[in-house]
Amino acid sequence: MEIALLVGLGLIGTALMSGVRILREYERAVVFRLGRARPRPLGPGVVLLLPFGIDRAQTVDTRTKVIQIPPQEVITRDNISIAVDAVVYADVSSPADAVLRVEAYMPATLQLAATTLRSIIGRMELDEVLAKRQEINDEVRTILDQRTEQWGVEITAVEIKDISLPVEMKRAMARQAEAERERRAKVIMSEGEFQAAEKLAQAAKLIASEPAALQLRLYQTLVEVASEPNMTIVMPVPIELLNGSAGQQTGQAIVQAATALAANQAKQLGPPKLEEQQAEISRLKRELENAKK
Repeated sequence: MEIALLVGLGLIGTALMSGVRILREYERAVVFRLGRARPRPLGPGVVLLLPFGIDRAQTVDTRTKVIQIPPQEVITRDNISIAVDAVVYADVSSPADAVLRVEAYMPATLQLAATTLRSIIGRMELDEVLAKRQEINDEVRTILDQRTEQWGVEITAVEIKDISLPVEMKRAMARQAEAERERRAKVIMSEGEFQAAEKLAQAAKLIASEPAALQLRLYQTLVEVASEPNMTIVMPVPIELLNGSAGQQTGQAIVQAATALAANQAKQLGPPKLEEQQAEISRLKRELENAKK
């Protein structure tokens, strides 16, 4: 009798122990008692279930799920075929709904996300798809969240990972970008020329108020050019010198410019031709004096 009692107690203890479950912090158990779901999920910690198949539990992981959407072939509104892949982050907010209202909440969420992504991109043009990634992410997330809420799944984020374009389209976009850069360069160059023309017009008006300023500027330029080796400089002679109406300041400016030119060229030509340069300067001085008389 005592042996039978001990055996019975052992069987009861074994049955009770078989109904003990330990759930982790992120796990919840949806318990079915004789086929009917209990009102609230159990866990975490130690959970006691009735043995002999009276209670059956289905464990749900409540951590954030990363759902990888494979590349989707989509034709945009402007008839361009592209491949888009994305990633969806989802949480299980209601384990009971995730078990009772959908057969498999993860595959269902994946299929819904892929279909929604294709639908949204299909009604947009390629330029909009490339420029409005964040808007597409927000719209896909909003639609998914509304549909998966009844499944007890909450969509926390949707991110487009990559948009693959055909090779021909990449070449066309590269040519377009190059043409746009050339257009900007030409516009900048034309604006610079326009501003330079305005400054030159102002300088011309200023020089026109003083006729001698143009000659002085010319001789100054000749002095600067004379520093280059192997240069032949042809210096124009003002008409005023030929008719004898040149002023004293103009004559002095010409002599100074000629002297500077001769000095610069003398450094380059060397001593053998220095005497020829001095003779040329003396000849110019005599012509100026004759012109004054």
